[in-house]
Amino acid sequence: MKQELRLFEQIAIKIRNDIGEGRFKVGEKIPSEPALMELYGVGRSSIREAIKSLTLSGILTVQQGFGTKVNPIPTEPIEQRLRSSNFVEINQVRALLEQEIVRLATKNRNDADLKAIGGALEKRKTAIESGSGTECTNADIAFHLAIARASGNHVLADLYESFTVIIRDFFAKRSPSGITHFAMSHHLHQALFNAILNSDADAAREITATILNNNH
Repeated sequence: MKQELRLFEQIAIKIRNDIGEGRFKVGEKIPSEPALMELYGVGRSSIREAIKSLTLSGILTVQQGFGTKVNPIPTEPIEQRLRSSNFVEINQVRALLEQEIVRLATKNRNDADLKAIGGALEKRKTAIESGSGTECTNADIAFHLAIARASGNHVLADLYESFTVIIRDFFAKRSPSGITHFAMSHHLHQALFNAILNSDADAAREITATILNNNH
């Protein structure tokens, strides 16, 4: 059973709501860390983690010498914006997401999470053996999404789920009917599962980087 939202996640939601209600306006700086600490009644680390989360999701931008400003709210769905982005941009953002996701998963995963990740990994192997590109794609995405959910961070998990739209498109373009890339990287996915099982954050991050550096 998942824990309730952590403090920084609660603060991120409050900041997002205040942006929506116009307290913090688009294009303007949000208040300083001390002011936010006083406003929300929390410590500096919670404010920093909340801002980091909102920056990753594109709601805020940290600008050197200016501060943290509120970004315009996109008028098109995130999935559509992702489809129009190039592979390099997608892979860079995916790398940022997955590095943090696997780090958190090594700390927060529970038995149910390990069962879900292991089950997806087994389906990935079966799909490779059957030679089905579609099933390989489905199982690969299910594997990484299970890890995202094991992170315990709902914002990161939701962001990663949005990315699965473009990941699926990429796989279709990379290997329209083949399974070569899936087969060649399966040992890395097994190693990633083992790192999460053993709570080895450094190994998990290193393996994730290798997977992403060789997925094209």
